[in-house]
Amino acid sequence: MVPTRNVSSPPTSPSTIAFIGAAAATAVAGAVLAIGIQPTTDLSEDMWRYPWSNSGAFVAFSIFSAMLHGLVVVGLIAFGHSGAAGRSRAATTGVAFTIAGTALLLIGELASIPIREALVDDTSASVVGALFGLGSITSTIGFLLAGRATLRAGAWQGWRRFTPLATGLWLVVLTPIALAAPTLLHGGVGIYGLCL
Repeated sequence: MVPTRNVSSPPTSPSTIAFIGAAAATAVAGAVLAIGIQPTTDLSEDMWRYPWSNSGAFVAFSIFSAMLHGLVVVGLIAFGHSGAAGRSRAATTGVAFTIAGTALLLIGELASIPIREALVDDTSASVVGALFGLGSITSTIGFLLAGRATLRAGAWQGWRRFTPLATGLWLVVLTPIALAAPTLLHGGVGIYGLCL
């Protein structure tokens, strides 16, 4: 009989816990917006702060969302340092793009606060919308690169090794959804949180 060894897994870092918490909160927030708030709002879809009929609630949610993006950035930095994506140029570039894209989303959340009374066609809303678009595209490229690198590196086994690529693929799907049917965006962001 072969004796069994007691193999312990490495301790979970605070960065990892922050990342998981932010991802879970993003998933829940997306679901709450899509299922709970959006169907009951009387605010026009032409308002930047849609579906938040209460301006103060929009400000609080924007700050909360910016905080979540910040925690995701912390987690992505830790992911890059972990070596799970390997040390190739594609891995390094991919992780850098995910971090930069998520940081742009954070800035977009904060930039939304002063324009909360704007219409979506206003210049200010177009500028902030472009910031979100650039952040989304940058993140998408980053997750696709990092996802491919993670699969090639082979450091992760099982379903986990597919998660960075799955996140990138979902962002590819989410971008045209956001442009064609903005009312579906909140649910799509919830799925993005699940991918994270």
